[in-house]
Amino acid sequence: MTNLIEVKHLEKSYQKKVIHDISFSIKKGEILCLLGPNGAAKSTTINILCGALNYDQGEILYHDEKIEKNLSNYKEHLGIVPQELALYEDLSAENNIQFFASLYGLKGQRLKEGVDFALKSVGLIGHRKEKVATFSGGMKRRLNIACAIAHEPELLIMDEPTVGIDPQSRNHILEAIQKMRQQGMTILYTTHYMEEVEEISTRIIIMDHGKIIAEGTKESLKDRKEEKEITIQLADSSTLSLSELYQVEGITKIRCEEKELVITVIKGVENLDAVITKLIQQDQKIQNVMIEADNLETVFLDLTGRSLRDVR
Repeated sequence: MTNLIEVKHLEKSYQKKVIHDISFSIKKGEILCLLGPNGAAKSTTINILCGALNYDQGEILYHDEKIEKNLSNYKEHLGIVPQELALYEDLSAENNIQFFASLYGLKGQRLKEGVDFALKSVGLIGHRKEKVATFSGGMKRRLNIACAIAHEPELLIMDEPTVGIDPQSRNHILEAIQKMRQQGMTILYTTHYMEEVEEISTRIIIMDHGKIIAEGTKESLKDRKEEKEITIQLADSSTLSLSELYQVEGITKIRCEEKELVITVIKGVENLDAVITKLIQQDQKIQNVMIEADNLETVFLDLTGRSLRDVR
């Protein structure tokens, strides 16, 4: 993929520096998920990319040109879905989209086509004449997206677009996002729901304290984790000898809490059979065995010390 956006050595300060020399690209046709705990400077980065905030150092290129050279052209090809709903409750869904689309210069037949495209994309075509005040929370979230895409932007920036909605509406939005990508749209996406990242991302950037601490695909980030845990439920651990278990190759740490034995092993050297054999030799009765699955949540926790849903 070729780069649509290139961010080079970006820095931003208020009383102190909040963005520390970050560089990354947004490739054409990808869904790039930007993750990080509070204080990571995600919002500051997004506001800069939206053109709403100046930066101190570095440069941002759009199609290999600095965005400042033609900022109006950049903004014409940009769609923004804010976390807070930006809707007029007393207007219909159609009128809301018409208003925001007109700000991008759409009129006449082009405006009509843009409104139809936006409503169809989010599954609200049958509700076009209804007032927003009558909509559910999920429908409002979908309309919030529709208002940002009537002009068919090249880059769509989405800041937590599924906050506080039901699973059905969330699934509808995620399906719409994937379809928009298939139609050629490039998407920068932030969320506090790791399952969304697992489902839609083509690439991920993790920020913390104003720095990029990890970047890659789902698969490459999962491969960064060097250890995994094996949890074994025992009938009675009072006679368990941990020293015997430490003889098994690959084990780096063992903890036992009541009847739960948690063994940390080097990834790829699990040696579960040898662990089970050692336990049987000690006459331990095994009730359950669970091997930690590779997932992005554990990667995020290892990198930032917090789970994604705890970062509010």
